[in-house]
Amino acid sequence: MIVGARVDFRLIHGQVGNLWANARQVSRFMVVDDQVSEDAVQKQVLRMATPATCKLSVLPVEKAAANILAGKYDAQRLFIVVKKPEVYVKLAKAGVKFDEIILGNITSMNIAKSYNRNLNCGQDDVDALTELSSMGIPMVIQLTPQNNPEPFKL
Repeated sequence: MIVGARVDFRLIHGQVGNLWANARQVSRFMVVDDQVSEDAVQKQVLRMATPATCKLSVLPVEKAAANILAGKYDAQRLFIVVKKPEVYVKLAKAGVKFDEIILGNITSMNIAKSYNRNLNCGQDDVDALTELSSMGIPMVIQLTPQNNPEPFKL
């Protein structure tokens, strides 16, 4: 079962690894990223940042969608983390259902729109957020689980 879906360009780090893991009782983190899934060094860093109480999957988009839709994680408490919102567009188009997407940290070298100090989006991010919104997927801005979630508005 998916207990969280977050956009955070830092992927798994102290905030995600500890605060979100405890707040959502996460049993498995899933990083979905085509490039990171092929990078042994980045995967090792993610393994080190993942709490010992949690399992970790680092998968390309297509495999992540296939595994989720096949029910591979139904008995686990799955928290998905991606760098860019466009990954959630691809997962949703593949049939993965999301109750909510948590917007944590998005950064871009070419900022097209800033929503707050942690959401500085390039045009590709804005386009993906617009598409997620048009799909009817609720999004909230929430840095940590201790912060109150704020509904995201384009």
